[in-house]
Amino acid sequence: MKQCTHADALPHPEPEPLSTTCRECLALGTHPVQLRLCLTCGHVGCCDSSPGRHATEHHEDSGHPVIRTFEPGEEWRWCFVDHVLV
Repeated sequence: MKQCTHADALPHPEPEPLSTTCRECLALGTHPVQLRLCLTCGHVGCCDSSPGRHATEHHEDSGHPVIRTFEPGEEWRWCFVDHVLV
């Protein structure tokens, strides 16, 4: 079973969210389906089911590897590099 090789390098405590919603969606006038929090810098982006896929775009631009859900009642994390739940 594949494991994440990036989770141990994440900052502790995790970064504060830089916003309460996806700023890129706001700027474009679109609505995010669900939100994701970058665990390296605190960027909040929309999920891949949203038109902009801004969380994935942030990873591709920054190289930041791990996000977590930014939805109430959910607690999972995802490593873009290793393609696994953390």
